[in-house]
Amino acid sequence: MKSIIKIFLLALITLGTLNAGEFLMPDEAFKPYAKVTQKAQIEAGVTLGKDIYIYADKMNVELQGTTLKIKEIQKPTSVDHEGEQVYLISPNIVVTLENPQGLTGVQNFTLLLSYQGCSEMGLCYNPYVKEFSLSLDVSKLSSVNPTVVEKIELSESDMIADTIKSGHISMILLTFLGFGLLLSMTPCVFPMIPIISGVIVSQGEGLTTRKAFALSVVYVLAMAVAYTIAGVLAGLFGANLQAALQMPWVIYSFSLVFVALAFSMFGFYELKLPDALVAKVSSGSDRGGYIGVAIMGFLSALIVGPCVAAPLAGALVYIGQTGDAVLGGMALFSMSIGMGLPLIAVGVSAGKFMPKPGAWMTMVSAIFGVMMLGVAIWMLEKILDPSIIMIMYSILGIGFSLYLGVFEKDHHFFKHSVAMIIFIYSVSLFIGFLAGSSSMLKPLGFLNQPAIIQTGAVGNTKELSFTVVHSIQELDAVLADNEGKKILLDFSAEWCTSCKELEEITFKDADVMKKMSEFVLVRADVTANTDQEKELSQKYGVFGPPVLIFFDESTQVQKSKTIVGFIEPDEFLAHLNSL
Repeated sequence: MKSIIKIFLLALITLGTLNAGEFLMPDEAFKPYAKVTQKAQIEAGVTLGKDIYIYADKMNVELQGTTLKIKEIQKPTSVDHEGEQVYLISPNIVVTLENPQGLTGVQNFTLLLSYQGCSEMGLCYNPYVKEFSLSLDVSKLSSVNPTVVEKIELSESDMIADTIKSGHISMILLTFLGFGLLLSMTPCVFPMIPIISGVIVSQGEGLTTRKAFALSVVYVLAMAVAYTIAGVLAGLFGANLQAALQMPWVIYSFSLVFVALAFSMFGFYELKLPDALVAKVSSGSDRGGYIGVAIMGFLSALIVGPCVAAPLAGALVYIGQTGDAVLGGMALFSMSIGMGLPLIAVGVSAGKFMPKPGAWMTMVSAIFGVMMLGVAIWMLEKILDPSIIMIMYSILGIGFSLYLGVFEKDHHFFKHSVAMIIFIYSVSLFIGFLAGSSSMLKPLGFLNQPAIIQTGAVGNTKELSFTVVHSIQELDAVLADNEGKKILLDFSAEWCTSCKELEEITFKDADVMKKMSEFVLVRADVTANTDQEKELSQKYGVFGPPVLIFFDESTQVQKSKTIVGFIEPDEFLAHLNSL
């Protein structure tokens, strides 16, 4: 009987050993930390591993070896998880101290941080207590109001992630629908307007408002599905899938697709599915056209869509930290529908107000053809030199203005005015190209004295410059060399349109440049999307550029100050002044 029991116990131990490989080791699941801040408070917490959570009531702090007392503890908000209050995101607490005995000088003491957590895979870890040896200049305690505790602020994307965790599903979906409507007003979505308009116009005569609406809905639904799939995969696997779609060969390929679409709008040929395939798919209906529209909507979302914005980043943060791809995916789908509602209006209006066949129809087709070429050039901005892009836009604009009859006097006043404006701007682009300018907004900016920053002695001036890093090691070295200074870290990529807008609009503002000169400027270039660049992005919770992260003088991330997406100069200046 004893032998049987021994064999049974041995089997259990062996089975447990085999299964142990599926779970994180304690030092991988929980990485505790504690430090004294410049405000004479203690900041402590635990960085959680994948699929790990901590019980809220099991996380506590205690002081030993000192007469200092804990005045108040500020903890993050916990969430309900299977009937227990837990932290799904790495918890961070702030401890405010008081000095009842009137101690002076620097006091050494021990902080005990206790915690207990579990794995979503079904394993609960033992309680742990971590000791930290800390020092504090108690003279700084007098400057801390004991009734005021430093609140743990979250960045915009983290607050959105918390909204998903704690909110009701209907409110979450409505909120993200609103986010989508706001995103539809961003420049990154504008290139979709000529695409969907061109798709509707290309249907030719006989197009009814009802069919235009149906085609627009199919386009937007396909776009929403693309965002949802890409977003969920990016959240689950921690990969910026959009970066993979920004490889040069992909950009060139899709740019050629839009050139082909433009030439078809000009009447050189007709693009359509083979008759045999259309007959097979349609089976007597017109579904073949819908399939083409759906494909265009799907691809447009992946290639032409915005780099990243706070709502998208918030949903990805939630998916990545909780693994709840269903709710996160629903939020992304709702956001995509919000982005697509204005596009539906554009598509329906293109179908409703299409001119009847004739000279005007040819003109409308030509206009959308030019828009398609503009989208193709816009896509190439991600990989080509700005000067090349400038001359391409210049040639396109000059050619279009000549087509409109810019030098003909017998045209309608409005048409002639539009042609003249396009011609003047295009010529200015050409002159800017010859002068070495690369700014589409200010092609003749070289005629003015460029904005410069005084850096010391009179006459010693320079423009802002960034230290470029591609890995965690490179960034850590820069942080170590600049301890005691304020640091701005800019996650950027050459294929990111919003990054270029930040560079050309926000960072070129004279007041912004002057304020930014007070920071050590570092740029995390994630253009190539290498393994090292992915690790760097993952460390700081970045799912895609542009993201601006700020470090204080002790090289600690000011998480609540993180900026995701494009920001206007005035707003950015106010943000910098708040640091």
